[in-house]
Amino acid sequence: MQGIYLIAVMVIVGGVIAFVGDKIGTKIGKKRLSMFGLRPRHTSMIVTVITGSLITGLSIGTMAFVSKDVRTALFGMEELNAVMAATKKNLEDVTSELFVLNDEYKKSDVALAESKKEVSALKSEQEELTAESERLKEGNEQLAAEKDALTAQNENLAGANAELESNNSQLKEFNLTLTADNEKLSADKAELEEHTKNLREGLIAMREGDIAFRAGEVLSAGVLSGGRSLEETTDDINRLIETASRNIVERFGVDNEESAVWVYQPEMQEIIEKISSSSQDMILRVTAAGNLVRGEPVRTKLNIFPNNKIYDKNGFVFSGKYEVNGGNSEKILREFLSGVNHAAVEKGILPDPITGTIGSMNADQLYEIADAIDATHGKIQLTAYAKEITSSIGPLRLTVKLSRAE
Repeated sequence: MQGIYLIAVMVIVGGVIAFVGDKIGTKIGKKRLSMFGLRPRHTSMIVTVITGSLITGLSIGTMAFVSKDVRTALFGMEELNAVMAATKKNLEDVTSELFVLNDEYKKSDVALAESKKEVSALKSEQEELTAESERLKEGNEQLAAEKDALTAQNENLAGANAELESNNSQLKEFNLTLTADNEKLSADKAELEEHTKNLREGLIAMREGDIAFRAGEVLSAGVLSGGRSLEETTDDINRLIETASRNIVERFGVDNEESAVWVYQPEMQEIIEKISSSSQDMILRVTAAGNLVRGEPVRTKLNIFPNNKIYDKNGFVFSGKYEVNGGNSEKILREFLSGVNHAAVEKGILPDPITGTIGSMNADQLYEIADAIDATHGKIQLTAYAKEITSSIGPLRLTVKLSRAE
């Protein structure tokens, strides 16, 4: 409607100006007026041009005065273009954001679908848990019934226990009588054992003589440094021979004259030269050349061996797996210690010539391991470690650990 009003105003204004211009031109033409010294005809033309210009100017001015849009089109086009460019950029930014939001919306749809699946799975788990709860409830009711039955049995057992206590008091009196009898039997047994021991010692003395050391038994032993002079090596060997003599005296309970040690001198000289020329320490063992009986010459034999470090502290020695079936700890320990002995001898520890053993184990630890074995069922693993740095001369002191075996 506003455009129709503008057109109407422009038509009216243009008509009025044209009418006025026509009148002015007619008067100028009739009166033959002239402007600026021009001919009347030229003056009429100028009036006509001015009138047309006024029509155009007033028409535009009126439109601009009446309509804001016309003013904007005439004077604010650049600003309008700038606003349109900014609006277009904002529209593009909003469109990009819309695309991003659309992608996020799609991701949200995927997450929502996964959440629905998880909810469905949780619902299934809840149904299973509900069913399990019902089963547990039934089980609890059954346990309650069993508990009542056990309570009744306990009451019956309480009566039986009272009767057993009465019987136990009678058994205690009987045990006291048996204890007194056992003490008397123990005293008789000890007396018999002492008598048997005396008889056995008498038989041995009659059959073998008063033997204190058996052939091959070590009388003394020590480590001698190699590479020293013959005199120093001789002194070291003599000290070990003196130690052997003292051990014989302690075993026989006789004086030094009767226990004098006899050493084969060529053998001793050969041993001295070997130790002096050796680049490493050597082990010297003074052993009995035969069974040593009271009243006979104490003949000895010298044996040398290289002294090497065999085990470090906490070094592994032997490990074995065994089946515990109750009460067989003694058998297991025998087999285990036999394995330890064999492994250490192969490694280089010198065994005792008589017993073949190479070490010792703390008695408390031995009993502790035996108790632990008896308290265990199934397969076990026993592992022996060297308690300290050990060389060829030994003895090998052990630390034993018990663990479950697969």
